Amino acid sequence: MLRGDVSVKRQIPPNHPLAGRKVWVPRMSAGASVTMAAILRSLGIDAHATPPSDVQTLELGGRATGGEECYPLRITVGEFLKLLEAPGCDPSKIGFFMATGQGPCRFGQYVPYVRALLASRGYGSVPILAPTFEMGYSDFGDAADIFVRGAWRALVASDILMKYLLKTRPYEKTQGSAGVVYETSLEDLSKVLEVPYRSAREQMRTLKEALIRARMRYRALPLEIDNKRPLIGVVGEIFCRLNTFANDELIRRLEAFGAEVWLNDFAEWIWYANAEQFQLLDLRNKIVSWESLGAHLRTHIQKTDEHEMLAVFQEDFRGYEEPEIREVLANAQPYLPPLGCSGEMVVNVGKAVYFAHHGLDGVVDISPFTCMNGIICEAVYPRVSRNIGGIPIRNFYFDGTRSDLDRDIGIFLELARAYQQQKLSRREHVA
Repeated sequence: MLRGDVSVKRQIPPNHPLAGRKVWVPRMSAGASVTMAAILRSLGIDAHATPPSDVQTLELGGRATGGEECYPLRITVGEFLKLLEAPGCDPSKIGFFMATGQGPCRFGQYVPYVRALLASRGYGSVPILAPTFEMGYSDFGDAADIFVRGAWRALVASDILMKYLLKTRPYEKTQGSAGVVYETSLEDLSKVLEVPYRSAREQMRTLKEALIRARMRYRALPLEIDNKRPLIGVVGEIFCRLNTFANDELIRRLEAFGAEVWLNDFAEWIWYANAEQFQLLDLRNKIVSWESLGAHLRTHIQKTDEHEMLAVFQEDFRGYEEPEIREVLANAQPYLPPLGCSGEMVVNVGKAVYFAHHGLDGVVDISPFTCMNGIICEAVYPRVSRNIGGIPIRNFYFDGTRSDLDRDIGIFLELARAYQQQKLSRREHVA
């Protein structure tokens, strides 16, 4: 709980495009969207995670898009239109938050596409908040630094809660109990993050207190540990692997078939983006520059914050340690040329190698149908598997249509169990 008056009052200016509007954050990841909305509230923005997707989401998104767009965009558009076209909705009271980026993926085109689409349907006045590193997060004015650090902490904290859920849920004695702990802890975390603290130190203190409470809840769960369960690493396109609606609850299905899942987290992409920036600075002969100094300082702060939060769970996550991004990139280098390939394909291949070397029993790659990153990875995975003992690696593609997932999962897990018996790399410790 908060001790003393550690908060200040923050409000966005009355003339700000988001003033008086409820801002919706898409559910790329349920936890990340909820905690990100909390950080936006700490800045005086009335932000909330969008409601869970459903059949109407796909229907509205499918009618508004042409079919060439990737599946995550269809879901995002559907979520936005479901809100805007709800009975009694006043578009002048709504805004949207969207992440954006650069690179070979279509993700970099989402924001201009959605803006044009909404304008064509009469919603051109609805603002989209899409802060970017390149613009110095100028959308937040003087609060830019507060947003950047708070958003990073929110992502890391939500990753931690999900990591604990996935290592606990397959072994719960009372079905649904781990999920209740997760939701309770996420709500607790959001209440902490939505407070506008006087200092980053105060925010970290109360954040760690919330994480300790979450750890206590998870540790109190009655479990039945079964070390014979295959441990499956999950990589893939960031939206599809983290959004349970987009991947048709694939992780829950893997668990139902007797597996435990180690999911690539959200923060991994941030570390990759940082590494890409340093590579570009090197190519432009700017490795010694003010820009490089700023990048090193930001990375140092992010690493310090991440380390402080993860230290709370050092014992709990023993055997589940995440690699440094440089190790992931080094793992991918024999398969994808570092100066010729970029994006999620590099991270996914490198993490698949890491999973194999650390004793996991199989790897699943979750991607939208026609995703370039997924297709390139699928072409590389057979060689990866041959080189590291034959670990089974399976691509699952999603586009909103039904397929016999259970059959494919069953076959894959039979391969994983067979590999489990003969693999060379054994896990040193299972927490």
